[in-house]
Amino acid sequence: MEATVAERGQITLPKAVRDALGLSKGTLLKVELEGSRIILRKSVDDAISRARGKFALDGFDSAEAAVAVVRDEG
Repeated sequence: MEATVAERGQITLPKAVRDALGLSKGTLLKVELEGSRIILRKSVDDAISRARGKFALDGFDSAEAAVAVVRDEG
């Protein structure tokens, strides 16, 4: 597959790639340079990133304290 760089440096990813990775408008991609290669990576999970920090840790001082209790119960 190929993509052409437009005047302002933009490219259009082939539909097969967008569909295979579930990419849609607003999806965050990480751009890395590896020698002469450009690596595009989909963010781990956009939904998790948006939700991070929005939930209360009822009765715990930190996320680490909550995780410690969960691990001890296993």
